[in-house]
Amino acid sequence: MITRIFDPRENGITAAAAVLSAGGLIAFPTETVYGLGADARNGQAVARVYQAKGRPNFNPLIVHVANLELAKQFAHFNDLALDLAAAFWPGPLSLVLPLRPDHGLSELVTAGLDSVAIRIPQHPTAQALLKAFGGPLAAPSANPSGRISPTEASHVMEDMDGLIDGVIDGGACAVGLESTILKVTDTHVSLLRAGGVSVEDIAQVIDRDIATPDDPAIPQSPGQLKSHYAPRTQVRLNAKTIETNEVLLSFGPDCNAAAMNLSKSGDLIEAASNLFAYLRKMDSIALDAGANAIAVSPVPMKGLGLAINDRLTRAAAPRN
Repeated sequence: MITRIFDPRENGITAAAAVLSAGGLIAFPTETVYGLGADARNGQAVARVYQAKGRPNFNPLIVHVANLELAKQFAHFNDLALDLAAAFWPGPLSLVLPLRPDHGLSELVTAGLDSVAIRIPQHPTAQALLKAFGGPLAAPSANPSGRISPTEASHVMEDMDGLIDGVIDGGACAVGLESTILKVTDTHVSLLRAGGVSVEDIAQVIDRDIATPDDPAIPQSPGQLKSHYAPRTQVRLNAKTIETNEVLLSFGPDCNAAAMNLSKSGDLIEAASNLFAYLRKMDSIALDAGANAIAVSPVPMKGLGLAINDRLTRAAAPRN
């Protein structure tokens, strides 16, 4: 298979939408990471996503839509969900909501659950593609399952060239970290995955406690597997010194021994944006140097630091 590069400034959006309508796979930029899009109503197309990614079939996919009216065709929105949508959509927030009985989505999208993860992306290229396609796109990150998520079209091509139909090159992703995922019921809001919208900002909107995940052994949303985002090199977290045969990915000032620094100024937004791209580069640096591990400096557990540490913890988890 030849993987085409589509230019969003020309007729690329229309051509990519046509590929999706025919059951093809198109990677496209969102404000978070590049997603691997397929028609969420087409079971064969969704199966190709799992095949291309080597993804466990019990791990559900996020459905991307252009607007709230379309989202309501697939999921039930209570008042809490509508408040969250009003505050953060379009943007890096996914809501896990009860499925409508007439949703029409492939069962592979929901992995057999009675709920669906859904969001409205903010990126103009994603919005243009969704409007041209006119329906829901199932779109996990456009990388092999468990590996580092792509934030540039070149990252997608490194991992997926020859496995998918095309990539829309929309430049680097601004947020660079996947969406926050919340499960919303009539009485509770649960954090299933930290991401591009901070828990603090969410709490200001809903004015209630946010619960933690119930049972990550049965994922109710993407990103709940313990080992995920893993480079080929082992990862050691909260490193305050560098051991023999390690390379250092640092955070903050005064890290002269670091091979790379997520943010020299200690800016968590900058660190989130750099995380996946730097993990990829650090993996190559470590392998070229014959290092045994990537040591990562401590990152504060506040704001986007919660999401950054979540990704780093999964990257460092024992490999299956």
